[in-house]
Amino acid sequence: MQIINIDEKEIGKNHKILILLVFPLSIFMCGIVTWLIEANFNLNSILIGLKDIISSPTTLYTDFLAVGGVSSALINSALIGFFNLYFLRKYKLRLNGLLIAAFMTVIGFSFFGKNIFNIIPIYLGGFFYSKYQKIEFKDIILSIMFGTALSPVISQISFSGILPLHISIPVGLIVGIFIGFVIVPLSTHMLKFHEGYNIYNIGFTSGILGTVLTSILRSINVEVESANILYTDKNYILLFLLLFQFVFLIVIGILINKKCILSYKSILKYKGRTVTDFTFLVGYGITFFNMGILGLISLAFVLAVGGIINGPVIAAIFSLVGFGAFGKHIKNCFPVALGVSIFALIFHNDFSSTNIIITVLFSTTLAPIAGSFGFFTGIIAGMLHYTLATNINVIHGGLNLYNNGFAGGLVAGFLVPIIEAFKKGEK
Repeated sequence: MQIINIDEKEIGKNHKILILLVFPLSIFMCGIVTWLIEANFNLNSILIGLKDIISSPTTLYTDFLAVGGVSSALINSALIGFFNLYFLRKYKLRLNGLLIAAFMTVIGFSFFGKNIFNIIPIYLGGFFYSKYQKIEFKDIILSIMFGTALSPVISQISFSGILPLHISIPVGLIVGIFIGFVIVPLSTHMLKFHEGYNIYNIGFTSGILGTVLTSILRSINVEVESANILYTDKNYILLFLLLFQFVFLIVIGILINKKCILSYKSILKYKGRTVTDFTFLVGYGITFFNMGILGLISLAFVLAVGGIINGPVIAAIFSLVGFGAFGKHIKNCFPVALGVSIFALIFHNDFSSTNIIITVLFSTTLAPIAGSFGFFTGIIAGMLHYTLATNINVIHGGLNLYNNGFAGGLVAGFLVPIIEAFKKGEK
């Protein structure tokens, strides 16, 4: 049953779209400002940057801020944000927690891995699947949005030089359409493996499919390896952009529900296991407030450890913020992140490195384990996640952008049955 929040103002579908519009719009404006600073409105510079982004193989970790420049990476992300908002508005979808999470995740990963070329075939595949199954495309668009985790497959085939471009690009597009066609039924079945304790379900699905595709490519002597192209400059425009967006969420939350600060504790009682839609359970005011709080905490963590705000870090922060509408809050995220941090310290990792920062942030995909089984179990889940997430990308060769979702699915599928076994033993 939905919990009716009498303190919350009613907001229409168009107003919710406008709230989400702030994100690609502010990113686009920052892209224009950066373009002015970097190139004095030289159109060639931004077009060359976008061309470099589109024509890169985009495997983990291919940071578009480094590949195409800051302004081009921002424009790429904004365009993808507008593209997805178009579908949300066209099909008049109810903006529930999972759709908000998908939208934010796609925007975040548009800074590394997803571009305006390699996501389109996956949408086409989903469209063909809906026609083949005689279902509405709007009913599967959520899975397709998340399914763009495998967009590097299209870029890898198209631009890695394995075939002449006039052959490789059509082959890449066909494979992308195939991915979009099969990702929906696969994700439904994969959910059973981790029983909803891994929030990034399609990350796990994409890891399985990415592993199969990588194995096929390697069997025909096509080398598939992760990249390590990272933006390494401190950029205050990016910092202020993120600060503005997260403060905006907090302010919007308060405007929708003036008592959301006092009522915030109500969200902490939820365990986070799929399906935990906070827009349905506590309303949009507290949901947006929660998202903003998670964003500021994530940003504070990155700055505290001396990290760089680059493409993968932005993706990790946006994913955490997005799923603040669907299962994540401070209480169930902290134990898992702490578990990763403990192992990172034990193994003497550099906490300011991008790899450790994003592993800490993405590990919160296992927040439902901490929410369901307690603080110390959450720490154990985080420790296990560290060991898998830092090693498992070799299996899919970086073709699955949601590497931590893949690792989280394996951790949940392994750990939860053991926990349940001990609980039954106690009885």
